[in-house]
Amino acid sequence: MNSVKICQIISLLFVFCFLFACKNKVKAGSVAPDFVLSDLHNKPVSLKEYRGKFVLLDFWATWCYACRMAIPELIRLQKEYKDKGFCVLSISLDSPYYVSNEDLIKFKEMVGINYMILRGNMKVVEDYFRNEKPAIPTMFLIDRDGRVRAKIVGFDPSALRKIMKRYLK
Repeated sequence: MNSVKICQIISLLFVFCFLFACKNKVKAGSVAPDFVLSDLHNKPVSLKEYRGKFVLLDFWATWCYACRMAIPELIRLQKEYKDKGFCVLSISLDSPYYVSNEDLIKFKEMVGINYMILRGNMKVVEDYFRNEKPAIPTMFLIDRDGRVRAKIVGFDPSALRKIMKRYLK
């Protein structure tokens, strides 16, 4: 099967999942859906492992200009709030057919990313976006108890800072 056919199949799967996903939204106060995703070294990482911490879950891709603009701010937030039990978990929605783990590792090193990058999959996208059309970047702030406290669509550094100060005093 050639790469064009594979891309068409993946696109159809995305459309199918978004058209027929359940209608419940992930919103403030709801329990964040757990997941197990691979990091860039193929090690499984679960959201449950981060209970007791504030987690900024960032859905992004390397080809997304706004996502790339957000990276320096996420690096700063990781440094600034790390000692307060905060961490960024970044979920890459790049196609592994076009952007390998090695490519993501090189990108991470090149721009100085100091937080974990995970490989997204259809299930995590479906669980977090449900019947909405996914937009990237989209960030979810998840509290120490695993509840979603805020959702930010697009790159808005002032909104992100305001939310961080509110929850991580």
